[in-house]
Amino acid sequence: MSAKLTLACGAVLAALAAPATAQVLTHRDVSLAMGLAIATEAVTECERTGNSISVAVLDRTGRLRVFMQGDKAQPHNIELAQRKAYTALTFGRPSQEWIERTGPGSETAGQRSLSQVIALRGGVPIKIGTETIGSVGVSGSSSGGDEACALAGVKKVADQLK
Repeated sequence: MSAKLTLACGAVLAALAAPATAQVLTHRDVSLAMGLAIATEAVTECERTGNSISVAVLDRTGRLRVFMQGDKAQPHNIELAQRKAYTALTFGRPSQEWIERTGPGSETAGQRSLSQVIALRGGVPIKIGTETIGSVGVSGSSSGGDEACALAGVKKVADQLK
């Protein structure tokens, strides 16, 4: 009986000690300066091709960090840019890849019914290695170049994503 009591006491002490070893959670995220650089470059890249766009940059929790809209961008592009960014953030992949994975008849097709996601090209995750720290969504390119503009924005800060 003594060995069982000793073992039980040891287990209780170990369980009580666990909170003492808890650590502060740290993570990497999109800063305001990074978000501004990404958004500015995306707008600039699309303007080079004659497109006036909306661009949304989200942090790792899906919070809108930066939003910009070109002078001639359409009002509906505001929501579309945010939803494209949210889709890329949520699934950790470009929205175009997510579209391909969730097509009709796929096992993941039900994901398309989630609120705030959208099956449109133009959302790109912002990653450090395999960790998604944010995303960017672009909407309004008449030439279908939303994703290219979003990628240009991420490329602008690539040296910070190592």
